[in-house]
Amino acid sequence: MSRTLSLRRIGLLVAALAVSASAAFAGEGAYTPQPAGAPPSQLREFRFTYHAEIPVKNRSAHKVEAWVPLPRDDSLQQVSDLKTDTPAHVRIVEQSKFHNRLAYIDAEAPLAASIPVTVSFVVTRHEEAPSMIIAARSLPEPTDGAFADFLGPDRMVPLGGRIAAVSTNLEEAGATPLEQARVIYQYVTEVMKYDKSGQGWGRGDAIYACDVRRGNCTDFHSLFIALARARGIPARFTIGFPLGNAKSGTIPGYHCWAEFYSGGEWVPIDASEAWKHPERHDYYFGRLDADRVAFTMGRDLVLDPHQDGEPVNFLVYPYVEVDGAALPQGEIETKFGYEDIRDVRK
Repeated sequence: MSRTLSLRRIGLLVAALAVSASAAFAGEGAYTPQPAGAPPSQLREFRFTYHAEIPVKNRSAHKVEAWVPLPRDDSLQQVSDLKTDTPAHVRIVEQSKFHNRLAYIDAEAPLAASIPVTVSFVVTRHEEAPSMIIAARSLPEPTDGAFADFLGPDRMVPLGGRIAAVSTNLEEAGATPLEQARVIYQYVTEVMKYDKSGQGWGRGDAIYACDVRRGNCTDFHSLFIALARARGIPARFTIGFPLGNAKSGTIPGYHCWAEFYSGGEWVPIDASEAWKHPERHDYYFGRLDADRVAFTMGRDLVLDPHQDGEPVNFLVYPYVEVDGAALPQGEIETKFGYEDIRDVRK
């Protein structure tokens, strides 16, 4: 990973990726991805259902705690009719950092064999298209203060070593932050491959992505965020779920994306979707379709109430502790689904 990319090379990847992009969704059950050539959705209105079954294998355990992420509610995504159904005690807690919302669930002995949790809500989701993509502005860029969390390293998103070396090689003399971010985006979508084979993918490990050059959306965007931050461009991570093209369906797993700060606003990118849909390569630099729902932001999360375990890498599935010990994610059964309320797609 040592070559420098010129802004003139942007767009050359489209034809090269067309052959391999179709394999990215193989075996994804009832989920129907957006077909190639379909226009990006500008608006979706749907009901989303998030279900988890938390096992209690140690029947002598004294306490189970679960932190279940809830959807973000902002100008891009309006949430209503939020309901949480569980036999355990539950309260909604807004986190001070990143303003994530969680359902904190706790149950004490005597404990049942499992604790079901169902969260349902209605979402109106809008396409994201910052104004600066139309007219880039030359404003002073932040270096600290409120942006400190988006300029420093995370445990799996280091800024030194190989990341620093690659970021330096990608430097474009005289480029604005917007232009420099475009170079990084082009680099990531060119060198990475959406490939979930083997081990190591899916953790959002920027070094793994840098060396192995494959993975899923967390790996794509961790590499982008690391390279952007190493160039002094604030960048942040958001995770949620994708919606299929059908009016309803089950969802096999999460999806994530990134944003960088330039020209006075946060600009989104979706590098892994750009890889899957090369015809939208330019679109996904600066825009996000409405076929998604955002849940939480940030990495290395220290939760409120405070967990006993290590900071959580990222939070989209429930984080659970039994008597203070983290429950392996693979033991928690989850199911996600959506149903369009009405056809508002534009």
